[in-house]
Amino acid sequence: MIDPWNDIPLEIYESHMSLEKVGQLQALCGIMKEQFEVTCADTVMILGAAGGNGLENIPPERFEKVYCVDINQSYLDRIPERYPQLEDVTELICTDLRISADTLLGAGLLIADLIIEYIGYDCFESVVKAVHPEYVSCAVQADTGEGFVSESPYLHHFDGLESIHCSIDSAKLEKLLSSLGYRCVKNKVYPLPNGKSLVRVDGIFDEKTFI
Repeated sequence: MIDPWNDIPLEIYESHMSLEKVGQLQALCGIMKEQFEVTCADTVMILGAAGGNGLENIPPERFEKVYCVDINQSYLDRIPERYPQLEDVTELICTDLRISADTLLGAGLLIADLIIEYIGYDCFESVVKAVHPEYVSCAVQADTGEGFVSESPYLHHFDGLESIHCSIDSAKLEKLLSSLGYRCVKNKVYPLPNGKSLVRVDGIFDEKTFI
């Protein structure tokens, strides 16, 4: 079965996300700038990297390795074109995390923005166990009771996502990370132009937090 993300062209996705009334592409770029600065880890893994939005915030010397993970190869193919300055440190990984989560390599920093909604808690838990980062930072969309895809001229291009989408509760996400040994160090809300918001949850590994 073809994952619905493989049916959505990158141009459609980014055009929708960057609309002034949606503003998620811009918000995520700013969030990622903060995420890259939270730890001195020399490796980072970005889940749902898509076409590399946010990678412009990485100085070429910042990381020894930048793992960009996505299910859509055509999205990943745009990253070397857009960010040639990161060519020597970037590794593209096209995979379905729901199948291959336990095969991922380790990284010091794990970033998961707007992807846990499409892989679920259990798969994300498997990812964290496999990557075992020193620091994990996630951004999820707060559930407002409205449609998870914002109104826009591109709305119906995303109809197929309903079959794989699930709402993620930030408190439950914190509890999951705590069970894996991560102490929550940030829970921050980022308002969006259309009244929705993103919630960022960060955890740092601390064996004493196991419950």
